Amino acid sequence: MALQTWVFRSNRSLEVELLGGKFRDRRIGSGEVLSEELERADAREVLEWVSAHVKRLAVTTSFQSSGLVILHMLRAIRPDVPVLFLNTGFHFPETLAFRERMTKEWDLNLIELRGDHGSPERQAAIYGPALYERRPDQCCTINKVEPLQRALEGYDAWISGLRRDQSAARSEIPAVTPQTLPSGRDVVKVHPLAAWTKSDINAYLSEHDIPTHPLLERGFASIGCRPCTRPVRRGEDDRAGRWDGVDKTECGIHSLETGEFVP
Repeated sequence: MALQTWVFRSNRSLEVELLGGKFRDRRIGSGEVLSEELERADAREVLEWVSAHVKRLAVTTSFQSSGLVILHMLRAIRPDVPVLFLNTGFHFPETLAFRERMTKEWDLNLIELRGDHGSPERQAAIYGPALYERRPDQCCTINKVEPLQRALEGYDAWISGLRRDQSAARSEIPAVTPQTLPSGRDVVKVHPLAAWTKSDINAYLSEHDIPTHPLLERGFASIGCRPCTRPVRRGEDDRAGRWDGVDKTECGIHSLETGEFVP
């Protein structure tokens, strides 16, 4: 399917228009204009579209399965795209080792993002020990949300590997949506794999002989920070192992309803 051509007007108002006049000066708003086109496109077409029309583009990943599919596709479309990795200081050693392996093998343009406090030791000195247990939202905010917000000021769109089948909270994510930074500036968030299933992901990884995160073999399905992640149990969704025992399902970088970064 040939996508129609969209032009970004990249500033605080962030408008798009369809070349030829249709939809001219229409705000993205809830994302319905772009979604009409992109919901019908396959993942590669979505990536080709955003790569062709957005100069300041980035992709975020924690080197899990969905992110690997996107990175694999982007290697053939836009191999120099900045790959943003949030290093919270609390990752599993396996995550960091796998990140280094894939960055080297795929020659990725990796950009590591860190919070202002720099290290778990520095964070503990300021906020006390085990902030992730006492105030998990605050821990996510200073180590993930704020560093990403600052980084996204330099981009007009970012690609994420979220899928609708990952959890109930993600079941209605659109293919494309605006997201508002604290500065008031909007960026476009693109979910090329929104309609994919876990089976689709695994089939792609197998077809292209792509290595996967080593913790998947130990029962982990969604892998975040070490203190806040456990293997999933039979019958649980993939994100049930995150923040176990806490009324929390998202870290805050993926706003699913408001379009704002709120953990």
